[in-house]
Amino acid sequence: MNWTSEYNKKLVSADEAVKVVKSGDWIEYGFGTTAANELDKALAKRKDELWDVKIRADLGVWPHYTLDADPTGEHFCWNSWHFSGLDRKYYKEGLMYYIPMKFHELPKMLRNDAEPNNVFMATVSPMDKHGYFSFGIAAPSNMAAIEKADYVILEVNENMPRVLGGNQECVHISMVDYVVESSNPPLPTIKATEPSDAEKKIAEHIINRMYDGCCVQLGIGGIPNAIGSLVAESDLRDLGVHTEMYVDAYLKMTKAGKITGKYKSIDKYKQVFSFALGSQELYDFIDDNPGVASYSVDYT
Repeated sequence: MNWTSEYNKKLVSADEAVKVVKSGDWIEYGFGTTAANELDKALAKRKDELWDVKIRADLGVWPHYTLDADPTGEHFCWNSWHFSGLDRKYYKEGLMYYIPMKFHELPKMLRNDAEPNNVFMATVSPMDKHGYFSFGIAAPSNMAAIEKADYVILEVNENMPRVLGGNQECVHISMVDYVVESSNPPLPTIKATEPSDAEKKIAEHIINRMYDGCCVQLGIGGIPNAIGSLVAESDLRDLGVHTEMYVDAYLKMTKAGKITGKYKSIDKYKQVFSFALGSQELYDFIDDNPGVASYSVDYT
């Protein structure tokens, strides 16, 4: 099979792709950085043609064009599984709804419990020679949403890292209805939070309870950053990684030679995560790196 030929048959403009959306539809956006930025912008142009389109998203880090175009919520109603700082701002203004859930249950909810999404849109890396697009730095629940969608639309961004598996970290062109090539905007980044004195003290207590070969799961904020710095300067060795969120603290520990995964009972020698959010240096490290593996969040 010539996957490039298949790709070219499905290649359209963003304006053309979003024509599949109709009033009353549910649209699922890719998680976090994989939300479809330019497709959302194209959809916003259709505001006056559409009513009661429900958008579900997570951890918003791109601009919300459809929401900004329709602050009444009559045309586009935004819902979030997982608030970011930007999402909380919209929520406080009464412009976004929150959907309670346990993060590891999100794939199950999309497959079995939530209102099925009619359309799925996501940002992905360029297609490889085998016909696969990588979800890059965010693969928590994208495949679950694809399984339920009537239409799958992918927005290719050359800046999205190609992240190796793992499981459910990529999608094949045969499962895609339309492909849109974006203008390749830089991916959103976040600056590492400088830990406070109290957070540094907490990190010291945690470090004292860590041991050679233990497996590390960190999140976002001052404490994880303090832990990463302290581990990098410590005598700890052969640490493993199995985490939902992959942050710059792991990069710091890896550069210091503290992470090998040698003693992990599963995914030995691999740093396993579900999504990453941090610096461009972190994204560059993840790109095409066989030492890291991305999985659906029900695994991590």
